[in-house]
Amino acid sequence: MTAENLVLRAQCANAIRVLAMDAVQAAGSGHPGMPMGMADIAEALWRHRLRHDPADPRWIDRDRFVVSNGHGSMLLYALLHLSGYALPMDELRRFRQLHSRTPGHPETGVTPGVETTTGPLGQGIGNAVGMALAEKLLAEAFNRPGHSVIDHRTYVFLGDGCLMEGISHEVCSLAGTWRLNKLVAFYDDNGISIDGEVRGWFSDDTPGRFEAYGWTVLRDVDGHDAQALDAAIAQATTADRPVLVCCKTRIGKGSPNRAGTAKAHGEALGDAEIALTRQALGWSAPPFELPARVAQAWSARESGAALHAAWQARFDAYAQEYPALARELLRRHRSDAPLAEEAEAALASAAAAAQQRQAAVATRKASQQVLDEVGPAMPELIGGSADLTGSNLTDWKGHRALKGAGTGNHVHYGVREFGMAAVMNGLALHGGLRPFGGTFLTFSDYARNGVRMSALMKLPVIYVFTHDSIGLGEDGPTHQPVEHASSLRLIPNVDVWRPADATETAVAWRQALRRTDGPSCLLLSRQALPHAGGGERIEAIARGAYVLQRPEAESVALLASGSEVGVALVAAAMLAEDGIAARVVSVPCLDVFERQSADWRHAVIPRHLPRLAVEAGSTGLWWKLVGEHGDVVGLDGFGESAPAGELFRLFGITAEAVAERARRLLAGATRAGAKEPA
Repeated sequence: MTAENLVLRAQCANAIRVLAMDAVQAAGSGHPGMPMGMADIAEALWRHRLRHDPADPRWIDRDRFVVSNGHGSMLLYALLHLSGYALPMDELRRFRQLHSRTPGHPETGVTPGVETTTGPLGQGIGNAVGMALAEKLLAEAFNRPGHSVIDHRTYVFLGDGCLMEGISHEVCSLAGTWRLNKLVAFYDDNGISIDGEVRGWFSDDTPGRFEAYGWTVLRDVDGHDAQALDAAIAQATTADRPVLVCCKTRIGKGSPNRAGTAKAHGEALGDAEIALTRQALGWSAPPFELPARVAQAWSARESGAALHAAWQARFDAYAQEYPALARELLRRHRSDAPLAEEAEAALASAAAAAQQRQAAVATRKASQQVLDEVGPAMPELIGGSADLTGSNLTDWKGHRALKGAGTGNHVHYGVREFGMAAVMNGLALHGGLRPFGGTFLTFSDYARNGVRMSALMKLPVIYVFTHDSIGLGEDGPTHQPVEHASSLRLIPNVDVWRPADATETAVAWRQALRRTDGPSCLLLSRQALPHAGGGERIEAIARGAYVLQRPEAESVALLASGSEVGVALVAAAMLAEDGIAARVVSVPCLDVFERQSADWRHAVIPRHLPRLAVEAGSTGLWWKLVGEHGDVVGLDGFGESAPAGELFRLFGITAEAVAERARRLLAGATRAGAKEPA
């Protein structure tokens, strides 16, 4: 490497530094320190190793690049602009401003070339593990001798904050077990976080930790030495396991007075310090302007187009020899791809079979019955469980378990609920696979921020949450969910399904698998639930709520979800004996129901009827359906340890109790002379 080349490489890295500090200064907020500290690593990777095409950010066989320490977003925006993506300089000038394509943390779907939304620390590395797993599984499924159409790597930048978050342990342990040898992580070892020098609260032997996971670790790489970085990257790409490159860096490198300090982490440098930094870097160009030589050196348009064209030629040859595989690979990578005919047929068969059986069955078992039909018909489906497969029933006939370094379509995530959610997000982001995973509903607390990121990124991830109420029984209040259904419903863009029987479960699966613009949660029972009703109700179920029982001269409406639909039906029969006609409405998905037209909603739940809702959980969200003159039977405290039947009686979630509350509701409405709930 010539001295002239080294000078150019330093200038290319400095371009990242000045763009980062200028954008943060213009915004008046942001994090210049990480981009300035990792600029040399970024130059070594992006200019000399990364396989990508700025003209097509969705190219199937591109390398994936994730900035897990997403507060350093200006590093990524600088790289995208410099490489030639559709991110003009004006967008860098508008860093962190309303409706810009350069938000404070990277957001997929907003900025071309951003692979994942990295805000909460640690989830980016989790997504990257999922992406690397997806590459491995798809390569196994589609590559053939002489035809490697899936052959790319996943690169990650991460910092001390990501490694302090517990999720990093969960996902990196899995990556080592799975021997994801195309995953390379660059650790920004600068010793600084927001509160200052991390040695007072982060003294882990990080290299030793990752070696214990089964990673290859490259220690003490000078993160500012281009030749050392080239050698480390070359070594990393030949490893037979995931690689952690430990890069010693200086946060805010180039800033005479802020480098190496927490002051460089999360605030603008200030005009005076920026001027000194420009002087120290030998950078004379004004803000948001680049020397022509540097801009030309950074452009990856020609090289990216050549890489893409070479792959396309290989893919065309593959398609000639394996046309069905080529079509399937392209179909799977469509973000809005409809279900294949085989999958739709299997789902229809599962719903019809459930309706025909009319058997009492736990909805977790009904879910497995659906999977038994759809699993073999949907090769892109990849399921899993956080060490509860036998309880969540997330496996199916003919599944292949992914264990150790092998491949399969059912993942044993171990006791790692949060890690499971982040990995599934990565699988969905990569494309080509449809992930779902299971745990107990009460443990959705551990996975909750991963669920939120699924919703924020509009990823069609499916969460199977079983043991959905005090029906769990003897395990007691630590395992009995109370507020969890409501807390999931509060997350925007999440569809929460709580089916009442096997038929509703089959429809919930169908709707979740058809959905391409967000996650779905299936809340399933441990205990057997009776068949709720016959007739042509499948399409009505799909609308989120429907009338299950409509008597003549009805005087009250009973609304319920899940296991409490059966309770409401029995309560309605009791009321009928007293001459009170009760409409029964099943509400398997409040979220979907609220998206229906007002005419449909009011036809299902008439405003003129007093309304009583029943669910074995928090009551708060149900009040918007029943109105201030209605009533809700639920559970706003914690459970107890006892058999399920005793608990339902203890907490008044029985047909007798519901019938009595309905009588009182009607009596109160009659006395008040008000049958028009708000």
